[in-house]
Amino acid sequence: MGQLWDGFVEAIRLIFTLDSTVLEITFRTVLVSGTATLLAMAVGVPLGYALARGRFRGRNIALGLVYTGMGFPPVVVGLFVWLMLVRSGPLGDLELIYTRQAMVIAQFVISVPLVIGFTAASIQSLPPRLGDLLASLGAGRIRTLVYLAREARLGLLAAVMAGFGAVISEVGASQTVGGNLEGETRVLTTAIVLATSRGQNEQAIALGVILLSLALAVNLLLTFVQQRPR
Repeated sequence: MGQLWDGFVEAIRLIFTLDSTVLEITFRTVLVSGTATLLAMAVGVPLGYALARGRFRGRNIALGLVYTGMGFPPVVVGLFVWLMLVRSGPLGDLELIYTRQAMVIAQFVISVPLVIGFTAASIQSLPPRLGDLLASLGAGRIRTLVYLAREARLGLLAAVMAGFGAVISEVGASQTVGGNLEGETRVLTTAIVLATSRGQNEQAIALGVILLSLALAVNLLLTFVQQRPR
């Protein structure tokens, strides 16, 4: 308990003294995970909508693959992306391995099945002919999509929270493709692993408190948006 308390005290000190190293790592964490989540939303929401509303051969198989991907181990995703980006891999000429871009790619792969799955479920919960009804009332395609998004906003914001929560807290993929390089690819999760391996328990706990506080702040903000009265 003494180490845990000391870790909380150290976290407060690092936050209120605006420690430059911690601020840099925290900013990089938000940048990498936020970018991956936004890309996952840009790709996952349209695909989730298509899977929810589309009627085509293989749709159930596609949904099954998406739901399987929602539970894919991050370290396996990291290994796959590493094999693609390493110098001897098919995308090795891009020289992206051990960069922030590689971390964004890995976190995108982790996040996008969650976004697709939650989006598909939220759209499927709406009345099946709601889109046709809106079109018959004169709503254009864009207006119809906006209205459907408003009706499904609980599920869509849950997709954002699930996607962001999955990537900001993962460590295996980020360390595999990013290398945990100081000043370049070190994020909060990989910094915690490094501090723990060095026996710097107070610093590891402090970084963990900062990570949890960051995730809580983002999820509280999204929850207030999600739950506000229509």
